[in-house]
Amino acid sequence: MTTIAFLGTGLMGTGFIRRARANGLTVRAWNRSAAKAQALAASDAGVTACASVADTVRGAERIHLSLADDASVDAVLEPLAGALPAGAWIVDHTTTAVRPTAERVTRWDARGVRFVHAPVFMAPANCVDGTGWMLVSGDPARHDALRGALEPMTGKVIYLGPQPERAAAFKLFGNLTLLGILGVLGDVGRLAASVGIGMDDAFGLFEHFNPGLTLVQRARRISAGQWQPASFEMSMARKDVRLMIEEAARGGQALAMMPALARLLDEGIARGEAQLDVAAAVRVPAQKVE
Repeated sequence: MTTIAFLGTGLMGTGFIRRARANGLTVRAWNRSAAKAQALAASDAGVTACASVADTVRGAERIHLSLADDASVDAVLEPLAGALPAGAWIVDHTTTAVRPTAERVTRWDARGVRFVHAPVFMAPANCVDGTGWMLVSGDPARHDALRGALEPMTGKVIYLGPQPERAAAFKLFGNLTLLGILGVLGDVGRLAASVGIGMDDAFGLFEHFNPGLTLVQRARRISAGQWQPASFEMSMARKDVRLMIEEAARGGQALAMMPALARLLDEGIARGEAQLDVAAAVRVPAQKVE
């Protein structure tokens, strides 16, 4: 029976471990707060809680990580430098920064250890069920070798190309979008409160009107630099943003996201782009107006 090591038994790590057990793997687990790993082991005889990282990885076919950030990944892994056998696999599911991820892969490659970054768009429940999306980038031969092991962990494995840091970048793209949506919902709630409408009532709009359906279309327009013909002129968008900010202020509320958008719109209008599509206001500065 295949044995894997899992470093980090928080909500995500615990979900992954339960999925691994459902897939017939035995697991050696470690967590900085030992009680979490011990509780997991107490509920499943196929999980062994280890007192140290070195004990956890000993004899494991693969080492998986689900930790907090770059610093925690390096703090856990660097003491293993020189201790792991050549050809060992490290699969890191942690959300990490792009450049440090590239440096980490290079560093472990030099040590003869195959490091693959595989962040996920999965909630803890998805980790248990094996549903969601896992992003992988780097050497295609590594992706091919790991795919059979990774697919049972998730609903879909998405390979993003040979640069090992690309998965880190795309994970940040996705989380930026998800968190940005939360910020916008917060502004909707504040605007609703300012005019005496309950949040549940205001959010009921989205049972009928789904702005997410425009996401792909808007993204394509921005990436292609298609600012004309305008579907929503920048000047009119700026007027609407002004109305939102002013109305919220009348009711004693300050919007969080809209002032930043107002600044981008003002910059675009100052460049003489008032009649262009509003998407032009949020373009990367290097994009030209045509």
